Amino acid sequence: MYKFERYRQIGLSDFNQPLGLKMNPENRWVKKAETIPWDALEERYAKLFPSKTGMPAKPLRTALGSLLIQKQLGFSDRELVEEITENPYLQYFIGLPGFQTVPPFVPSLLVEFRKRLTEDILSEINEMIIACNTPDNPTPGGGSQSDENKSDADENAGTMILDASCAPQKISFP
Repeated sequence: MYKFERYRQIGLSDFNQPLGLKMNPENRWVKKAETIPWDALEERYAKLFPSKTGMPAKPLRTALGSLLIQKQLGFSDRELVEEITENPYLQYFIGLPGFQTVPPFVPSLLVEFRKRLTEDILSEINEMIIACNTPDNPTPGGGSQSDENKSDADENAGTMILDASCAPQKISFP
């Protein structure tokens, strides 16, 4: 079973912060949360739960966000839950409505997150994130081309020689 919009969080200003806590909008977790299309991913995630009965699942932002934190920082399951409980930026990243001192989930739930988010689903999520953050008309090399340089870029600028002598080979020693 899955319920939409349980933790509807629009931006950093909506995060319920304790009195005196001012969160930095330039924090890496705040910026990373802005690059992920949570709503589009949530629709794909909800299709994994066809049943309308049973205990509601945790939101995708909680599941995916906690796995991303764990992968980037290299925490064990227990350490991850402790860090999320102590850090308001991590709580914002996983989509909690405000800072709380109670753990958002038990460490054993991370096993279920990993089972539910298979490699195929994670690759789809990856593609959606890339598509959301890629400009519509990217220029080669990441730079912008002026009209004067476009004609030069279309012509052959020379020959590129590649050396594959350092590439790994699956050749057994004779």
